Amino acid sequence: MTAVPADAGATVLLVDDNPTNRYVLGAYLRRAGHEVVEAEDGGSALELLRRSPGLPELAVIDVRLPDMTGFEVCEVIKADPRTTRLPVIHVSASAISVTDRAQGLNRGADAYLTEPVASNELLATVAAVLRYARARQRAETLAGRLSLLNSVTLDFYHADDVADLAAKAARGAQRMFGTDTLVVVRTAEDGLVQMIGTQDGAAPASAAEAPERFAREVMRLQSRADAGVRLEMVPAGRLAGTDPLTGGTRALAVASARVKGTGSTAGVVLSQDALGDDDHEVLTQLAHACALSLEALRSYREEHTLALTLQRTFLPASLPASPLAELAVRYLPASQTAEIGGDFYEALPVSGGLLLAVGDVAGHSLDAAVVMGELRHALRAYALEGHGPDAVLSRLDRLLQQVDSPVGATLCVALVEESGRAVQVANAGHLPLAVVHPGEKAYFVHDHGPMLGLGLSHPPAVRVPVRPGTRLVMVTDGLLERRGGDLDEAMERMADVLSEAAEDAQDVCELLLASFPPDGRDDVALMAARLL
Repeated sequence: MTAVPADAGATVLLVDDNPTNRYVLGAYLRRAGHEVVEAEDGGSALELLRRSPGLPELAVIDVRLPDMTGFEVCEVIKADPRTTRLPVIHVSASAISVTDRAQGLNRGADAYLTEPVASNELLATVAAVLRYARARQRAETLAGRLSLLNSVTLDFYHADDVADLAAKAARGAQRMFGTDTLVVVRTAEDGLVQMIGTQDGAAPASAAEAPERFAREVMRLQSRADAGVRLEMVPAGRLAGTDPLTGGTRALAVASARVKGTGSTAGVVLSQDALGDDDHEVLTQLAHACALSLEALRSYREEHTLALTLQRTFLPASLPASPLAELAVRYLPASQTAEIGGDFYEALPVSGGLLLAVGDVAGHSLDAAVVMGELRHALRAYALEGHGPDAVLSRLDRLLQQVDSPVGATLCVALVEESGRAVQVANAGHLPLAVVHPGEKAYFVHDHGPMLGLGLSHPPAVRVPVRPGTRLVMVTDGLLERRGGDLDEAMERMADVLSEAAEDAQDVCELLLASFPPDGRDDVALMAARLL
């Protein structure tokens, strides 16, 4: 909403049943530059307000009306949320006592004049009331836009990528200023991205139809300045000839911001008519917040890439070739955090056969990653020394106790015996191993002991008979657990999926990921083995 100058003319509703009074007061107002809308009584005045798409800025109401008093008309106006801010000036030739004037002001009027009213007194009172009302309107509009600016800025930090950020900025700018808005952002990695926020409530769409030259001109305005924010009022004709929002050449407000030392630049474009005197700083702050959010996205992306690279160094570079089983593995890091997770897996030929393991260290943090690395390397060492699955778990538990680990872990270990006819399974609080014999329904080996790090004893391993073609599947909870979901139901569905899965271990992994699409909240480690 554009701020109205304090001395600008206003639309005034004049309510008086006396034609002479309406003529005299109306003439005073019109000569001063005001537009006058007249009503003969209270009912017609209220009906006019209800039906009018736009409200007058001021109402001048006679106290003595034929159908209701001016006091009552004022109370109805002030009680309606649509008209509650409409200033009211009472005039009267008969209700002129101190009691009358006090009653009018107490019942909502902003001023009270007694007739006959001198023209200069009427116009001075109108100017004073309008000045106050317009100042209040500007303050309320500014407060509302600042509140929206805070909300929109917070929303920026939930953006998934640069295009999403541009869409949020376009939608937010449209909400703040009530007009179509073009947002142009640019990063070194993503190039130029444009989004338009429209008043029809639709989600912002890529402004592919807006000339790219226009967007580049917006960016060029910022490139002329050092890092920071700048606001320019320019004719659309200066920016590639046509305003992509309207197709016209009206004056545009272009706020642009650039983060020093980076390629992150943001520009917000809207009609200059949509801005009031107090809105320039709001618009520049919006552009600045958008540019800073672009930089935050870039930094997050770099941190996330670094974290994933570091995390993968803790995992096996490849799976071993074994005459006992065909192996396949999938590892999907959580997509919603730049921190390192604790899911891990291991496959290792040992003197007693082929050892398979999948584990999960609690949390997403550097501590979790450190514990994960320690567990995996210790697991390999204990297994190569010839310890069975349950003995490996007991030793890993003591290790966590001795190093005073800040986090615990779950781990499932399966040893495929050299004969290929049995699997020894030991489980420390992890999701159970799934076993699928050829032509049979999948089932889980539910026997388990406590999670690692509690200092509790671990039961002996369970020996499960197998045969060639048997498939073994181990997963972490990131595959199955969902907020508000039931884990037991998910495991039952997993058993059904595995019962129908192809024999190939790679196909088993792909089918599980397709059947349980990761939600990005947690890491997923998945290992499948088909015994040979």
